[in-house]
Amino acid sequence: MKMKLLALAVVAASGVVALKTPAVAHHAFSAEFDANLPVRLGGPITRVEWINPHTWIHLENSDAESTRDPGAWMVEGGTPNTLLRRGINRNTLVLGTDIVVTGYQSKDRLCEPTCRANGRDITFPDGRKLFMGSSGTGAPRDGSDASEPGR
Repeated sequence: MKMKLLALAVVAASGVVALKTPAVAHHAFSAEFDANLPVRLGGPITRVEWINPHTWIHLENSDAESTRDPGAWMVEGGTPNTLLRRGINRNTLVLGTDIVVTGYQSKDRLCEPTCRANGRDITFPDGRKLFMGSSGTGAPRDGSDASEPGR
């Protein structure tokens, strides 16, 4: 009888833990972004979200060479830890800094409330160019990521 109660207690405790564990969703590139919709965006940084599982850089696209609509865009980058290892941190993403981002637009192409893209490269005013994407997500291999196989 004690063994049955112990087994029941273990099962019940496991169920409670399973219910309390938050689900963390992480998507592959192809689930949200379109490899056939490359973008070039440029303009001042208006907001930075330094959160997991992805960073988001918001900018006001006003680049004369831009391939997409002017206005507000939010660009998904790799995890904060990934960007830190590549030399991008909160101090390099200063509000008002003019940057150029290349990447891929969202599949839905909607711009409500803001247009969205997945970022590959970010170019800073001093000419530094850094890979800001997430490796292994299914994004097209374009040579931006030095850690990609076959490079």
